[in-house]
Amino acid sequence: MMIAMLSVAIAGAIGLMLGLIAGYGPRWLDAILVLMFDSLNSLPMIMFALAIITVLGTGTGTLIVVIAATSFPSYARLIRAQTLALKNSDYILAERLLDASAARIIFIHLLPNVVGPLIILLSMDIPVVIMVEAGLSFLGLGVRPPTPSWGSILYDGYTSIRSAPFMVIFGGLPLVLATLGFTFLGEGLRDYLDPRLQVRRPA
Repeated sequence: MMIAMLSVAIAGAIGLMLGLIAGYGPRWLDAILVLMFDSLNSLPMIMFALAIITVLGTGTGTLIVVIAATSFPSYARLIRAQTLALKNSDYILAERLLDASAARIIFIHLLPNVVGPLIILLSMDIPVVIMVEAGLSFLGLGVRPPTPSWGSILYDGYTSIRSAPFMVIFGGLPLVLATLGFTFLGEGLRDYLDPRLQVRRPA
């Protein structure tokens, strides 16, 4: 849980900043950043993770780096698309006419309007990251003992599945509950933050 939430938060922060810069910045900078996003997205996640783990070694810090590096391009693309849709809005054009700085426009006017969809996506990606961390730990490429990990618990249960099958059941149950919980959280945030999905109740 800690690894998933921390890595998703770091990836979200990086994607937010790069997406805002790409969407509001000059075209040449946007082209370079989009090329970087597409290049990272085209890499197979498992192979990229194995390459980083081979260089840096296994551990909690390495897992956070791997997950953040493979996740932030999709967040940046989302923020870039939102920024491009808003940069020519009337209130942004009015700020430009008033000689407002680019930093003021980005942080005061664009940031509050693009962060909502990002929060929804982050909350719905946490279960995916939990499963990635558990899978890498199951393969022995995640956190090191004695740091607890659901993947390591599942591996211990797998090695003794014939004599103690309950270890696999109780090791996998938290993964299922965490996945369902964060999925419902993401759907609830989507319904709350997206006014188009809010159902009007009759008076």
